[in-house]
Amino acid sequence: MDLIEKIYNAGIVGAGGAGFPTHIKLNCSVEYLIVNGAECEPLLETDKYLMRAESFKLIRAIEEVGQRVQAKRLIIGLKAKYKEEIKELRKTIEELNSKVELFLLDNFYPAGDEQILVYEITKRSIPAGGIPLDVDVVVSNVGTLVNVFDAINEKPVVEKYVTVIGEIKDPCILKVPIGISVAKCIEAAGGSLLNDYAVILGGPMMGRIIYKEEIEREFITKTIGSLILIPRDHYIVSKKELSIKHMINRAKTACIQCSMCTDMCPRNLIGHKLRPHKIMRSVGMAEGDEKILMEALICCECGVCELYACPMGLSPKSMNAYVKNELRNKGIRYQKEQGETIAKEIREYRKIPVDRLISRLNLNKYKGRKVVGPIEVKSNEVHIPLKQCIGKSSSPVVSMGDTVSKGQLVGEVKIDELGANVHSSIDGRVFEISDCIVIRSDNSEVIS
Repeated sequence: MDLIEKIYNAGIVGAGGAGFPTHIKLNCSVEYLIVNGAECEPLLETDKYLMRAESFKLIRAIEEVGQRVQAKRLIIGLKAKYKEEIKELRKTIEELNSKVELFLLDNFYPAGDEQILVYEITKRSIPAGGIPLDVDVVVSNVGTLVNVFDAINEKPVVEKYVTVIGEIKDPCILKVPIGISVAKCIEAAGGSLLNDYAVILGGPMMGRIIYKEEIEREFITKTIGSLILIPRDHYIVSKKELSIKHMINRAKTACIQCSMCTDMCPRNLIGHKLRPHKIMRSVGMAEGDEKILMEALICCECGVCELYACPMGLSPKSMNAYVKNELRNKGIRYQKEQGETIAKEIREYRKIPVDRLISRLNLNKYKGRKVVGPIEVKSNEVHIPLKQCIGKSSSPVVSMGDTVSKGQLVGEVKIDELGANVHSSIDGRVFEISDCIVIRSDNSEVIS
C-alpha cells in the first residue's frame, strides 16, 4: 500500500494546530522536507517530549516521507535551547545512519510559524497568499510525523498527547483518547488550583478560550495539544472577551497610528504587504479602503501585534480576523503575490524573545514548573467530532447502537477530498450521531 494511502487510512492531520489533512499535503515533490519541532507557543511541552521519547519513530517517518516527496534535504527545525531533545535526536540519527539534519533556532516567537520556519532554514520568503510548496518546501509537525510512523504500521490516530499547565495541581503531559472531555483531562492532572478559571485550548497567543462551566462540553481533538488554566480575570481572557464593536470604538479613539503593530508583524518582516495599523485606521475611521482591508486575508493571527506590540493595548489581530471573516463570507480571496518576495533586513533585530513574551503575557509564574508524564488516561465516554481538520467533515459509517472497537473507522472521506477519516478511540457502543459520534464503554480509570 502506498504511503499516502496509509496516511489517508489513518486519518492523519496536522497535529500542530492547523489541522491540514496530511495525505493531501504530502502528495507532492519538493526540495526540502522541514519538520517543525520549534513548539511555537510559549509554555508548551508536547513536541519536546515526542522528540525525546519517540526519536526513532520520528526519524524513520521523516525518511519514509522524504523518500515519498523526493526531498533532497530532510531537516528538523528546533530550538538550540532544547539540549536533551538535540542529544536524543543526534543519537538516533547516528544509530540509523540517517541523512536527517537538525537546524537550531534562536528562542523567539513565532519560530514555529510555518512561513517563518521556512525562511529561517532556507532564506526563501513564501509569497503573500502562498504556501511552502511555492518555494519547493513542505512542512510537517513533529507529532504529525510520529503519527505517520504509526500509520505505516496501520495504526490510526486515536490518541493525543496533551500538555496541561497553568493553575493546575500537577502540571503534566497526558496521553488521552481522542474525544475525551477537557474536564477529565483537568481531573487527571489533579484539578485546578482555582475555584473559577478559564482554559486556553492551545497556546496563549493563538489558542481558543473556554470557561470552567464549558469543560464538560469540550473535547480533545487531533489538533488540541495543550490546556492552559489561567484566572478568569486574566489579561489574555479580558482581551479576547472584547466585542468587535468595542474594538472598533477603541481603534477610532485610541489608535495613534504609531505603526508598531506593522513594524513587529512577522509576516510583514518576511516581505508580505500586511499593515495592521492601516487596517485599524480603515475600520476605526470607517474609511472602508478595500485594498487595505484585503491585507487582513494574509494575517496568520499570531497575536504579536495585539498581545506584544501595541502600546495602547488595542486589538489589531482580532480586527484582522473580523475583517478576514467578513471578506471570506463575501467570497473574496487573496490573490497570491507574483514575483520574488524579499524579507526586510531589520527582521533579524525584531525577533521577539520568548522569555520577554511570557513576562508581557503575565505568565511568568507558570514558566519552569516541572511537567511530569506522560500519564495515560482512559475514559468510558468519548465525543469524536466528524470534522477535526481544515476542509470537509467526514461522513458517519456506523449506526446507532453499533458495537465498535478502538481504531475502527467511524467517519470517512474520499481519498481525493480535503478532509480526514476519524476512528473510534475506545471499545464501546455508538450512543449518538450528530456532528460528533458519541461512544460509551463500561469503565474509566487513570493509569500512571
